[in-house]
Amino acid sequence: MTPKNRLAAIALASLAPVFALTPIAAQAAQDDPATEEPSKGEQRLAKALEGRVAGEPENCIQLNRITSSTIYDDTAIVYRVGSTLYVNRPDSGANFLDSRDIMVNRTTIGQICDIDTVQMMDQTGFMSGIVFLGEFVPYTKPEQEG
Repeated sequence: MTPKNRLAAIALASLAPVFALTPIAAQAAQDDPATEEPSKGEQRLAKALEGRVAGEPENCIQLNRITSSTIYDDTAIVYRVGSTLYVNRPDSGANFLDSRDIMVNRTTIGQICDIDTVQMMDQTGFMSGIVFLGEFVPYTKPEQEG
């Protein structure tokens, strides 16, 4: 190793802790709800769920019962089953959710579960990310009394 390369390696090594902490600091700033307003995805999702009540989270939903799905940018995937909306806030990879992308589900058991992943593909067919699904929270409209 030349002296120049050795010096570059030492410089990079000394900066490693700084680079390692940068994502933590950025995440901490993002996690503080008092510092920012809800994202557009959160706003769109809140509007879609207006007048609905959350039920008990479920681990899986049947694929053959899903009539549509909607991606809310950086936020969630909503699966429609009849009049119920199942909201899935991914355990990891929500930042890959883009409403212009296409979801690719690969499952062999006829249902999609909270242990599954969804591949996101951009409009040109290239993979843009992997989303690790969370629980499916059903949202229903309350029954009218009377």
